[in-house]
Amino acid sequence: MVDWGGIETVLLDMDGTLLDLHFDTHFWTEHVPLRYAQRHEMAVEEAKALLYPRFRAVEGTIDWYCLDYWSRELGLEVALLKEEVDHLIAIHPYVPEFLEAVRNSGRRAVLVTNAHNRSLALKMEKTRLAGHFDGVVCAHDLGLPKENPAFWPRLRERLHFEPATTLLVDDSLSVLRTARGYGIGWLLAVARPDTRAPARDPQDFLALASFKDLMTNLTPLRSVSPSS
Repeated sequence: MVDWGGIETVLLDMDGTLLDLHFDTHFWTEHVPLRYAQRHEMAVEEAKALLYPRFRAVEGTIDWYCLDYWSRELGLEVALLKEEVDHLIAIHPYVPEFLEAVRNSGRRAVLVTNAHNRSLALKMEKTRLAGHFDGVVCAHDLGLPKENPAFWPRLRERLHFEPATTLLVDDSLSVLRTARGYGIGWLLAVARPDTRAPARDPQDFLALASFKDLMTNLTPLRSVSPSS
């Protein structure tokens, strides 16, 4: 699937990649409309009809991922609403084993997420994954989402990685396309971000069915970039 001999840095998305996207899908399509409907004394289906277009209007922007933005827009404490259904937060199979294998091979494993800092904190608390990374970068700290081409130079300035020897695993095809445009050398699309939904078409990207598949030929790192 990938040639580990040409990879030094592994960048990993969180929601839908390391974690089951079912939590986020349920939260935004069911739980938020439910609480919005209760607050405004309307039917849940009416709330969905109002909210879904508002969600779609900001997809791919930093506002879409910002809990503070949605709290202001909806008049709800969105971060607290997430805690009401945090029992749905779950790790995809073989994720901890894969992260440890990457680090034991001498490579860096870095979490790079569009998630808001409060959402990130909640998920790290629930999954106990924080200690498995060499670094964690939240797009909100850089001021841009991963879909924006200007995000990647900012990320490189922070992490000092070589694009050609970097692997990105993400469930977002738009993010993968932007990363490819920047020159990220290795790209994998998660085949089934939400385990309760059908597999997605990876289009022109290689699809990752399980992190177990990535560990089969994971060999120790040898210096592959001019800066190493």
